[in-house]
Amino acid sequence: MEGVTIEAPPRLFRPGRGLAIWWVVAGVVGWIVAFLLYLEYIGQLTGADALISCSISPIVTCGPNLLSPGGNLLGFSNSILGMVLFLGPVYAGVSALATPGGHRAWYWRTYAVFVAAAFVFVHVLAYRSVFEYGSLCPWCMVIWLVTIPLFFTVLGWTLRAGLWGGAARSTGAAILSWLPLIVLADYLLIAVTAQLRLDVIGSLF
Repeated sequence: MEGVTIEAPPRLFRPGRGLAIWWVVAGVVGWIVAFLLYLEYIGQLTGADALISCSISPIVTCGPNLLSPGGNLLGFSNSILGMVLFLGPVYAGVSALATPGGHRAWYWRTYAVFVAAAFVFVHVLAYRSVFEYGSLCPWCMVIWLVTIPLFFTVLGWTLRAGLWGGAARSTGAAILSWLPLIVLADYLLIAVTAQLRLDVIGSLF
C-alpha cells in the first residue's frame, strides 16, 4: 500500500560460541569464589573456620581486606555483590548460546558497562590492598584473575561488532588479537607493584 512505511527489523548481535562459553565459565568461577569469600567473611566475624582458609602468610591473607571499609563499600561484604553480579556473565553467555538470532545492541552495551565497572572496581580494590591494607586476599586475587580477561573479551567483541560505532571495529579486532598479551600485562602490573611494595614472595618463606 502506498504511504505505508515498513520498518526494518532491529539488528541483532551474537558473540561466537567460544566467547559465550568463556563468559559462562568466568561467571561460574567468579560466583564460586565470591561465595567462598562470603564464608571467609562470616568466619572472620563469628570465629568459625572457613570452608577453605585463605590465610597463607601475614601478607597473603583475607582478614584485613574482608573486614576493611574497602571490603564493605556498600555497607555489606563485597562478596555478596560478587555473588549477585557474577550471574550476569553466566546469563549473557547462556542467552547467547540459547538465542540463535542474538540480542539488540542495548542489551550488550548494558552488559559491557557492568563488566567495565567490575574491571575498574577490582583495580581500585587491588590498589587499596597493596597501598592501604598491606595485604593480598587470595580469593580476591582469583576474582581479579577472572574479571580482567572477562572485561577485555567483552570490550574487544563489542567494539569489533560495531556496538560502539563502526570506527571502533579495528580497535576491537586488535584487542582480541592481542588478548593474551594485554591480559598478561595487566596481571604483571598488579603483581610487580605488589611485590615491590609488600615483598609478597619473601612473606611466603
